[in-house]
Amino acid sequence: MEQKPLRILILDDEPIVCKRLQPALEKNGYEVEIFTSSMEAVQRFRKAQFDIVVTDLKMKELDGLQFLTEVKDSSPNTEVIVITGFATMETAKESFRKGGFDFLSKPFKIGEMLEVIKRAEAKVRQRQAESPSREG
Repeated sequence: MEQKPLRILILDDEPIVCKRLQPALEKNGYEVEIFTSSMEAVQRFRKAQFDIVVTDLKMKELDGLQFLTEVKDSSPNTEVIVITGFATMETAKESFRKGGFDFLSKPFKIGEMLEVIKRAEAKVRQRQAESPSREG
């Protein structure tokens, strides 16, 4: 049985980050949606199912930890990767406490992000295998 491609939501108020990540992830077989506004990302997340979320930490409107909380509250199985140019042990610990999957500080290499996403994918796929869906 063919596995559906994982859906990834990327939220970063720096358009360059989204523009770098989207083609790299799509080339690896993921379905990717990008957002530079946290409010738009939240609205989209409430309407659609995503397996993995990559969110920047420091943004106007909603920050990354608030978005992480929003995601985990409505979809506990979605894995959230936090990225930030302002990494501290405190923010890293806080993101893990709120259920984040991993934490990458900027600037990161595309390869590093792919590695983290592959680990998150393994966890998502394992969970999907353990709880068979009710699809015909």
